[in-house]
Amino acid sequence: MRIIFMGSPEFAVPSLDALVMAGHEIAAVYTQPPRPAGRGKALQPTAVEKRAREVGLDVRSPRSLRSDEEQAAFAALKADVGVVAAYGLILPQAILDAPRLGCLNVHASLLPRWRGAAPVQRAIMAGDEETGVTIMQMEAGLDTGPMRHVEKLEIGESNAAELTERLSLLGAKMMVDVLADLDSYPPVSQPEEGVTYAAKITKDEARLDWSRTATKLQRHVQGLAPFPGAWFEASGERIKLLDAESVDGAGKPGEVVGEPLVVACGEDALHCRTLQRAGKGAMPVDDFLRGFPIPQGAILK
Repeated sequence: MRIIFMGSPEFAVPSLDALVMAGHEIAAVYTQPPRPAGRGKALQPTAVEKRAREVGLDVRSPRSLRSDEEQAAFAALKADVGVVAAYGLILPQAILDAPRLGCLNVHASLLPRWRGAAPVQRAIMAGDEETGVTIMQMEAGLDTGPMRHVEKLEIGESNAAELTERLSLLGAKMMVDVLADLDSYPPVSQPEEGVTYAAKITKDEARLDWSRTATKLQRHVQGLAPFPGAWFEASGERIKLLDAESVDGAGKPGEVVGEPLVVACGEDALHCRTLQRAGKGAMPVDDFLRGFPIPQGAILK
């Protein structure tokens, strides 16, 4: 097929690679514009742009697809289908309608659960035992389109980065399967029950609330690792917590009640296992405490 591919982060790269390997013609790759990153705030292309340029594909990065000019340029590509994977821009109806077969989306949840921007993180944080990928025929609503293919995946002990990688590989395989025999994957309307929304993660939300149970905080840490990272304050400094385990323990919420760095919660306690200071690399707790001591009895905020 002649495909327009639309994606931005690392999650989308396996889908792009799989379509190329399957022999499809990639008419163009649409991705988010380069953005400032790192200490020097130099413009950095998306993971998809980097990969697309490596394999010699035409890359386009408009800031919006709402103008008549952009929509005409998109339609002029005369694609059979648009494939979308975590693109990050709203697609107007004119864009959705331009390819002969419409647009298909690789969505990292079992729709209608976790429609929206952060389905992987929200599934982990909510304590879901399983998630998966839905190949969806796109429409104007937020992840409301009919489903063509669904596969489940156990979450297990995966953090957000690990689960994202697993889902990205699964989604790439599923998309290739669907495009190889579209008639075998007819669109099925999403159930009306079980709808939840995966709102974008905010920095303030990432802060640990020690009054919550240790089990919920462990999920919070897993769901936000490694980015943006759950965090707390100690000695006036913001510390990211990237790995933790719920353990037995009691004390005032936020109080360090055991070694190495066991912190009391609203129920039970959290053993902090991997931490990171601003501008530093992630460290196991023993190494972290040698450079940044946090004594028993300290209250973390």
